[in-house]
Amino acid sequence: QVQLVESGGGLVQPGGSLRLSCAASGSMISIYLMGWYRQAPGKQRDLVAHISSGGTTNYADSVKGRFTISRDNAKNTVYLQMNSLKPEDTAVYYCNAKLVRPLQTYDSWGQGTQVTVSS
Repeated sequence: QVQLVESGGGLVQPGGSLRLSCAASGSMISIYLMGWYRQAPGKQRDLVAHISSGGTTNYADSVKGRFTISRDNAKNTVYLQMNSLKPEDTAVYYCNAKLVRPLQTYDSWGQGTQVTVSS
């Protein structure tokens, strides 16, 4: 099972940038679908972006053009570069690793990192 640890969250002003990191251990993530999700208070956890093992990316409409997901398989790490941040981006951001096999699905989550966008 993959263990995930997020870092890089914090307080930033509107229009600012942050880069989140998700360090994996316990297994190599090169074959996993890796994703970033976020959950604001009182709301459900939603997909922000994910990146396949082959490098194909997908983004929520609300972050397209502002956020970039990337992966460094050699470092077993996934990143989320967030630019032009808005107050509505405020949430706890979670890293996810998913691997679907014929008999079992492996699905791991990190503990989350808080991102607050406020002046």
